[in-house]
Amino acid sequence: MTTKERYNKVINWFEKNMPLAETELHYSEPFQLLIAVILAAQCTDKRVNMITPALFGAFPTPEVLAASNKDAVYEYIKSVSYPNNKSKHLVEMAQMLTEKFNGKVPSNIEDLMKLPGVGKKTANVIASVAFNVPALAVDTHVFRVSNRIGLTNQSKTPLETEKELTRHIPKKHWSKAHHWLILHGRYVCVARKPKCEQCGLKEYCKYYLCSVTMS
Repeated sequence: MTTKERYNKVINWFEKNMPLAETELHYSEPFQLLIAVILAAQCTDKRVNMITPALFGAFPTPEVLAASNKDAVYEYIKSVSYPNNKSKHLVEMAQMLTEKFNGKVPSNIEDLMKLPGVGKKTANVIASVAFNVPALAVDTHVFRVSNRIGLTNQSKTPLETEKELTRHIPKKHWSKAHHWLILHGRYVCVARKPKCEQCGLKEYCKYYLCSVTMS
């Protein structure tokens, strides 16, 4: 199977079986999504969704969050991973939003990456989910699933994975492909023991086909 054939089959399967793929983070506007995505780094969406209602209530706008301090924010987010760093980043992010962006979350990736706590992956998520900008964020699930299936040629970094995926996946599918691969990695192609027998992609998957050959 050629790379092009594999991509076509995988995309067609996802379009048929996961047409409404979207983020599992709870939010109502871009500022809330930005907070949630920063908190979700190396943490589960489920955990983030448990703490954000109280956090959003206490800090409803960038101005309110910017006027606070990391110790106050820490009390709301202490159950997530790396709460000290994240509380600091959230306050500094809000301060930059108020000082340089008029309290509005920017829609372009370059400006988003200027914000404390926001790297390429987070910027891609915000741009694509909140503003419908074509972007394909690569997190641990996307990185793992892409390499396992054979969509990427054993890429070594998230950036390599992003470049290879966006080269082969049509631009109109970038944002949805991010969610397709995340959800597939979260519930089927899990890290330690992928559920290959439940997987609709197994006949296109290099990992599965190799394991069958080896057994």
